[in-house]
Amino acid sequence: MKKTLLSFVAVASITVAMSGQKTSAQEIKVQKGDTLWGISQKYDTSVENIKRLNDLDSDTIIENTRLVVKKEADTPTYKVKKGDSLWKISNTKNVSINELRSWNQLKSDVIHPGQVLKLAGDGQAASTNTAQPAKAKQTKQTTQTTTKKATPVQKTSTTKKENSGKTITVSATAYTANCNGCSGTTATGVNLKANPDAKVIAVDPSVIPLGSKVYVEGYGYATAADTGGAIKGNKIDVFIPSHDQAMQWGRKTVEVQVLN
Repeated sequence: MKKTLLSFVAVASITVAMSGQKTSAQEIKVQKGDTLWGISQKYDTSVENIKRLNDLDSDTIIENTRLVVKKEADTPTYKVKKGDSLWKISNTKNVSINELRSWNQLKSDVIHPGQVLKLAGDGQAASTNTAQPAKAKQTKQTTQTTTKKATPVQKTSTTKKENSGKTITVSATAYTANCNGCSGTTATGVNLKANPDAKVIAVDPSVIPLGSKVYVEGYGYATAADTGGAIKGNKIDVFIPSHDQAMQWGRKTVEVQVLN
């Protein structure tokens, strides 16, 4: 697929507003080159949360204005770590998988390291101590029963992944589907304009076979579904739907684990 490489980094310098008294909000001053995506990554929050706190109806922000990035009374969140699953988080945080799906608008149970999940509905506080004991007791019983049946399968899956996967170091750039002359369709037929949330990378098929499932450091789980004229050897191109976010990615050296 024809595309434009965005190999330069937009440098963002973020200044945290300080005061002599403790406040209920964390506020920053927008600097030249800042984007909502870059700010959300630095402060472990989401673009949607920043827009909600500041009544923004677009991703455009203006230099030298102030933005609230967090509040003490904000909905509690959890940053996904490697090895986490919705089932594991639901048991640890005493919430149900269906609640996690609903609060985070998840269409499946797939999550990836670095993702920030809400642990309550908007405007709701975390569970109170009064309600926790009974729920924790029920969760403990369920965990014991499930673990006894599921552990052998989980161990087999992990062993297979370790034996069949490989990790390589690559130079990674970013691209979008909305550029002059871009068809928006990958070499394997994925329509990126119709599927802007797809996690896709362009690869050299002699290094990473097309169709491979991979985990890219700093990007997450993805599919090797595209190629490019400049993508030769240990190089990849990660698909990011937003032009500004693709610029924020720039060019970096990352590790890629080929899962199958």
